[in-house]
Amino acid sequence: IVEKDRFQTLGDLRKQWTESGVETSRATVYRRVQEMGYRCRIPQVKPLLNQKQRQKRLTWATEKQHWTVAQWSKREMPKCLKSSVKYPQSVMVWGAMSAAGVGPLCFIKGRVNAASYQEILEHFMLPSAEKLYGDEDFIFQHDLAPAHSAKTTGKWFTDHGITVLNWPANSPDLNPIENLWDIVKRKLRDARPNTLDELKAAIEASWASITPQQCHRLIASMPRRIEAVISAKGFPTKY
Repeated sequence: IVEKDRFQTLGDLRKQWTESGVETSRATVYRRVQEMGYRCRIPQVKPLLNQKQRQKRLTWATEKQHWTVAQWSKREMPKCLKSSVKYPQSVMVWGAMSAAGVGPLCFIKGRVNAASYQEILEHFMLPSAEKLYGDEDFIFQHDLAPAHSAKTTGKWFTDHGITVLNWPANSPDLNPIENLWDIVKRKLRDARPNTLDELKAAIEASWASITPQQCHRLIASMPRRIEAVISAKGFPTKY
């Protein structure tokens, strides 16, 4: 079924399997598709990049081309603000990771502006940094969301003596925490929470199950991501 049309969604595949008499879960369909490898790729949604953005990605990747895994592991601390998988209830969560593991989660109410983001940094990012790095220096990484790139947020980092990694726009393929959120979402599929409390508990359990080894593997992929961007001349990559 997959080989006839590689651009089907997992929902489409599961429907056809069910119609043919095969009862299976969405998670099982996903695993079977992954096991078949490149022969049956489910296409990913990739960001549209204009010429200026592609050039900035290429320049950024070229500058970081000779960074080692050790450098990424000791100095990068990716952060991200993402929406959870949608169930009857939904939440917004913030989390941090490094090669040493993950920090605490923050469940967010309402919209995120510069002021509320700085509150998250104060009460969740700093404790994460202390847990993951101790007294070691680190470089903080986040994307270019308005709350992240606000002048007052930049001043917050300066006042706290934290270096922020320059970041090219529309580059989720360069951010390993995106893959971490995918791991969390896959774990949630079997939980099937129905209430907000159940959803939060499932997210917390999924996040807590992430190991330092998983995080380190994702950080160790950074040199390959850099090479992929350079090879693609700034266009989106498989990551």
